[in-house]
Amino acid sequence: MDLKQAGSSLDSLISSFNTRIAELQELVIARNMYPASSVTDLSAIDAALKGMELQVQAIKDRLREETEAIPKAKQKKLQSMSVYVPSHLPEKMTTLNLDGDRGLSPEASRQQQRQQPNLGSSKFQEEPAALPKEKKGRGSPPLWYITSGELDSLASYMRGRLTLEKVNAAINDMATYAEANAQLVAAPKKKLAENLWERALELRDIATTEAVKGKHFVLESDMKGPSLKLDNTGKAILTVLRHLGRISETRIGHNRVIILLKPQ
Repeated sequence: MDLKQAGSSLDSLISSFNTRIAELQELVIARNMYPASSVTDLSAIDAALKGMELQVQAIKDRLREETEAIPKAKQKKLQSMSVYVPSHLPEKMTTLNLDGDRGLSPEASRQQQRQQPNLGSSKFQEEPAALPKEKKGRGSPPLWYITSGELDSLASYMRGRLTLEKVNAAINDMATYAEANAQLVAAPKKKLAENLWERALELRDIATTEAVKGKHFVLESDMKGPSLKLDNTGKAILTVLRHLGRISETRIGHNRVIILLKPQ
């Protein structure tokens, strides 16, 4: 049924319902004014009430139908939208991404595909396994969360008001800082803004030192939130993480360097 027609029909039912109520009120007034004819009035009231019950039931049925129709309408809309969503990425796009990782331009990639048409998809499935070798020693920053048992094992003066959620949120922040530093260390000069080049050089000098080489690290000056800041709470969190073996610290030049450790 069209929504406009359903709405019009519902308005009609409500109007009829209101009319029946007005008639009932008139009958009650008439009965009180003429007690002798109350028997006849009561039969009329009974008929009016039955009619009203039918109207109310019809309204309830219509409301139920419209309520059930709303999810169906949403489902049809989602189905129509899903027609335009591809079920998988095109094979050529995957090929270009792999070639991009090897430093080839899209044009060179297409030329290579024309020259080697019989390599098949298995060739590209094998190549990603070799990519990590180019980034050996980097990977993702460790996310070595603490447990409630470890936190409870600390002395009360060290634990203070720290909660498990605060400490693990700080670990997330440190991993974010470390990833940003790793990207600056690896980025070529032409891809860096001029104001970032000096910081990138400083981070590269730190990354090549014996104490830090091959590890993810953050500087004390990196700690600007949202969960880890260089305030009293942040210093307490660093003390806990150092005590639990999640981080180690060293000083290189004027920088206090915090190294993220991995589970042994």
